[in-house]
Amino acid sequence: MPPASMESPTPRPVMGRRTVLGAAAAAATGSALAGLSSPASAAPTAPKAPRALPGGGDLGPNVIVFDPSTAGIQAKLDEVFRKQESAQFGTGRYALLFKPGTYHGLNAQLGFYTSIAGLGLSPDDTTINGDVTVDAGWFNGNATQNFWRSAENLALVPVNGTNRWAVAQAAPFRRMHIRGGLNLAPDGYGWASGGYIADSRVDGQVGPYSQQQWYTRDSSVGGWANAVWNMVFSGVEGAPAQSFPNPPYTTLGTTPVSREKPFLYLNGSEYRVFLPEKRTNARGVTWGNGTPRGTSLPLSQFYVAKPGVSAATLNQALSEGLHLLLTPGIYHLDRAVQVNRANTVVLGLGYATLIPDNGVTALKVADVDGVRLAGFLVDAGPVNSATLVEVGPRGASRDHSANPTTVQDVFIRIGGAGAGRATTSMVVNSRHTIVDHTWVWRADHGTGVGWETNRADYGVVVNGDDVLATGLFVEHFNKYDVQWFGQRGRTIFFQNEKAYDAPNQAAVQNGSVRGYAAYKVADSVTSHEGWGLGSYCYYNVDPTIVQHHGFAAPNTAGVRFHNLLVVSLGGNGQYAHVVNDIGAPTSGTSTVPSTVVSYP
Repeated sequence: MPPASMESPTPRPVMGRRTVLGAAAAAATGSALAGLSSPASAAPTAPKAPRALPGGGDLGPNVIVFDPSTAGIQAKLDEVFRKQESAQFGTGRYALLFKPGTYHGLNAQLGFYTSIAGLGLSPDDTTINGDVTVDAGWFNGNATQNFWRSAENLALVPVNGTNRWAVAQAAPFRRMHIRGGLNLAPDGYGWASGGYIADSRVDGQVGPYSQQQWYTRDSSVGGWANAVWNMVFSGVEGAPAQSFPNPPYTTLGTTPVSREKPFLYLNGSEYRVFLPEKRTNARGVTWGNGTPRGTSLPLSQFYVAKPGVSAATLNQALSEGLHLLLTPGIYHLDRAVQVNRANTVVLGLGYATLIPDNGVTALKVADVDGVRLAGFLVDAGPVNSATLVEVGPRGASRDHSANPTTVQDVFIRIGGAGAGRATTSMVVNSRHTIVDHTWVWRADHGTGVGWETNRADYGVVVNGDDVLATGLFVEHFNKYDVQWFGQRGRTIFFQNEKAYDAPNQAAVQNGSVRGYAAYKVADSVTSHEGWGLGSYCYYNVDPTIVQHHGFAAPNTAGVRFHNLLVVSLGGNGQYAHVVNDIGAPTSGTSTVPSTVVSYP
């Protein structure tokens, strides 16, 4: 993300590109269990079946668990932060977990690939009198690269009354209770490009300040200070009233369907994973009246995976009826992880990262009910993968409305940490799937970055009917960022940038149309709806490129958009229209959005 123009307190110009940081991932080894052979003179015997894999076990060295009596908590937090503060493309992965109780005088600064979470059933079970801080000192006060970190299931009493959470994409803030205010801007109010809040309560005011865009779902806030380009709320008590485009607030009273992310917690001394229940027309937090509604599973029903385990072993665990808990680290895959059983949970801790090494798909889900994918990163490998994540096989058609599959805080990256390629990043074939916060990113900086080097034509392709996306971030693909073929699809909040590095107009020519839309609804679709969708362009290689529109859709009464915007960042490329042939062009270097309030 490039920086924003900033309304408060002081406007700044658009700056140059992000710096190149870090590189590479470590190789992992796999193991397999072999059958026993019999002597040649004996009658042949069938190989022994592989041993059943154990459930449960320790969480590994990169899950660091604290209780209120732990000595040296602050020193350990600082040690992890020193390692991770600027390790944007490094291999370190950490989860910092706090047992229920009260903690005093802490400031947990979070760097890359670091998650912090409480281990109670409610955020209020784990209170930190102190702060969980994300700032941008490592990048000279620019927060547009503060990716891949998270906070979950904690109550905070900020030292000065306001907690700072200056993040960009892939940095969820879930099940948090801030007994004070929340500042989403870096120190000095530099550029920022976020972000996502869900199932959280902020007693005081949320101040986004320089944040370009933000999505808040099923939460409660004491107030909201301002907006830059696109602030979207669904099911948020205390949200500002609908007023797009001035100020650019898109406010829905409820979220049509939601089901909160699974989370690890302690029941006495036993680890369990809580599975929140589905809500319809949701509003406010799930935990406000004590124990949240849902079910839970003991850790003994999970295969607790460690980096270095093979895809064959992960699949064996799944075939034996275990769920997967991916502990922090990097997992190299020589075949797809195949989720075939209904209600399977695949939960990552500390940004556990899956890398397909040989052009395979990293993860595939069968056309079954209730799968929950949450909390991990998929990093494209150097050999082109046709797809990276497939939710349901092609042609999936079963009705999952009573028990949908959810994809939450599942992030996909092509390039940046090294050369990576994928034709399509995420394909959603299963009906009624809920994609709740994803960032699907073809890297614009880092290593292995170039128009053909990290080639990735399509970001998210939705073939299934009745799919809902809440918090959809998709950026920089060579062709369409989002293609939607399913009927009755809905998106609440979309953030996009077109690929910076298109070499010229011809490279993005789409037949007779100049440029591929960021969000394309297929001509065959008769029912679709979207709220609060934005696309930005920054064609820094060839600033003369013109994008015909950010959004493309059939002109039919059942396909409706509310509150669309396109932005040219500093005049590097322009949009001729917003949606189809509708909407004023962007122009000049002013970085002012062109908007359409209602389509058609």
